[in-house]
Amino acid sequence: MNPRLYQIDSYIREFNTEVVEHDAEVKALALAQTAFYPGGGGQPCDTGWLIFPNKKLRIWQVKVQNRKIWHYYKEDFQLTDIQVQGKLDWARRYDLMRTHTAMHILSAVAWQDYQVQVTGGNMDVLQGHLDFEFETLSAELIESLEMKINREVKEARRIEVKFLTREQAEKIPDLIRTKVNLLPANLQKIRVVEIEGLDLQADGGTHVKNTAEVGQIAITGYKSKGKNNKRIKIALKEEKI
Repeated sequence: MNPRLYQIDSYIREFNTEVVEHDAEVKALALAQTAFYPGGGGQPCDTGWLIFPNKKLRIWQVKVQNRKIWHYYKEDFQLTDIQVQGKLDWARRYDLMRTHTAMHILSAVAWQDYQVQVTGGNMDVLQGHLDFEFETLSAELIESLEMKINREVKEARRIEVKFLTREQAEKIPDLIRTKVNLLPANLQKIRVVEIEGLDLQADGGTHVKNTAEVGQIAITGYKSKGKNNKRIKIALKEEKI
């Protein structure tokens, strides 16, 4: 089984596992498997809790070091039982999933309609930005772009995660939508996220299952970051889950 549960199913909220390593000095735990996303590709890490029989730890940071995913806590803690339950801060995770999918919709429409690549980007809960190779941007273009991305949301397109060999992935045109190919040279299995009928990108983050879950996307600003480099900011509304 893939120890990175979030790569298989973004909707896993709770899971049972074992501690494989404990660094008491930095207050971090590595697990046999985890649903906590460790951050990367512009998406922040998850937060949540690790629940032991005698202690509930608040996990405030998750990151990869030496090929292990470390879960960081702040309380005083002595490990006496390696069995543990993980529980995500689901409201936060789900909003990050919605935001990440919104970013893919934006990049897909920008590529299909304007043939511009992504030069950079970042996101947080319910907001983010992407930088594109636009020469110029205007209020009229932004208005049109916002209308187009929300049309794709309303299309309720199905979203699937697939794993391809590197050979298969390299045969797909435009699979890498960023200006710089960020795939490590030694990576032989490529995870891709497909928005049915709209987009197919190599991606390691978490997403919703349908574009309708994203909700209304607002373009909240745009500015020049230099020649052929324009930033577009987006925001989503908070929704009850």
